Amino acid sequence: MAGFIELAYLVAASLFILGLKRLAAPATARQGNLLSAVGMLIAIVATLFDQQILSFQWIVVGGVIGSALGLWIARTVKMTAMPQMVGILNGLGGGASQLVAAAVWHRLMQPGAILPLDTAVSIYASTLIGGVTLSGSIVAAGKLQEIIPGRPVLFRFQHVLNLILLLAGASMGTYLLISPGHPGVFITMNLIALIVGVLVVIPIGGADMPVVICLLNSYSGLAAATTGFVISNHGLIISGALVGASGIILTQIMCRAMNRSFTNVLFGGFGAVSKVALAGGTVGPSGKSAQEISAEDVSILLAYARSVIIAPGYGLAVAQAQHQVRELDELLEKRGVEVKYAIHPVAGRMPGHMNVLLAEANVPYPKLLDMEQINSQFERTDVALVVGANDVVNPAARNNPNSPIYGMPILDVDNARHIIFLKRSMNPGFAGIDNELFYNEKTFMLFGDARDSLIKLVNEVKTA
Repeated sequence: MAGFIELAYLVAASLFILGLKRLAAPATARQGNLLSAVGMLIAIVATLFDQQILSFQWIVVGGVIGSALGLWIARTVKMTAMPQMVGILNGLGGGASQLVAAAVWHRLMQPGAILPLDTAVSIYASTLIGGVTLSGSIVAAGKLQEIIPGRPVLFRFQHVLNLILLLAGASMGTYLLISPGHPGVFITMNLIALIVGVLVVIPIGGADMPVVICLLNSYSGLAAATTGFVISNHGLIISGALVGASGIILTQIMCRAMNRSFTNVLFGGFGAVSKVALAGGTVGPSGKSAQEISAEDVSILLAYARSVIIAPGYGLAVAQAQHQVRELDELLEKRGVEVKYAIHPVAGRMPGHMNVLLAEANVPYPKLLDMEQINSQFERTDVALVVGANDVVNPAARNNPNSPIYGMPILDVDNARHIIFLKRSMNPGFAGIDNELFYNEKTFMLFGDARDSLIKLVNEVKTA
């Protein structure tokens, strides 16, 4: 039986790796997700055959409840809330690791008992990483949901306090290695881990939340891997290591996409900008005025263009306007207009947010072009239609050394012949920075909810 279980874990791990590989491209992402899900099912079934399991009663109850919750979440959570959901799931993974470590510690720490060194180190590592992941993910999800203010929460000696608490938690783990059997110390270490998770995330601004979500995803994997050592489960060790490694790689990719260092994201307090009251409908925070345009005029520009590039952002997700974008796309294609989509790595609130959103509306995958593929094409484009994006098209990233986003690679929509922004107002984007492109002589603003504006454009193009 032991050989069968290990073989099942090997098959599951192979499916995880293949699944991750397939997830790298939008066209194969669904297959990758399915392969990974099958691998997890195999791993769970193999674990249930473990001879150490004495009763299946609560396992079955937990499985039914968890499956029902998972199905409900999959069917009801909107695309706009997907980043928050990912954050919460990361937290639940960390919390589960923390609980398993606590349960094993309680079971093994009988009077006079001494834990094996490898088991003890794994328990304390799982406790610290899992606790930080749990509370940090809850704070990140709260910022994304705007339950907690998205701006950085900063105070004096904040990083010093975080370092002291981390050292205190590690010292308690070391003390328990030398002198085991102190429940008060173990409980205090758990509480410190939770406090550190909160303190590490609150100084990070909302604009950096996509990076934080990736990092916490890595933490949840590391917590799972250490828990695998706690309970001697090879499947959990492998899957946790895969999640931890992929999360770190994705975090580095996101940092490069924003031209930010990892330490700058964690300690920079980016996004700590004051809100500026707007003077009027077309007047921005800087006091400059933008040019407003009607849906009828935009439809004429689009209908008689040779090429159109659509740059989607979080505003598209908020308005749930992906289906209207696809309808407009199809109408323009019938008129002989070439339509493509420019996808910035950090558009939206998590990696791949725009890809998933547009795939939901059945936009063909070949039309979704990454920043590196699309940027050279803007100068040959008649109209760049920016739907709910802001910071990822802000030329200040290239032109203003004093801007907080200076050096961040952006979509070169300012090279197009005409630029149309679909926005609710002149308010700045998630980073809280005014966009100088709003005041470009080639730029026109179509104000309103993105979905309503696109419906108007669709109707106008039909009659153009």
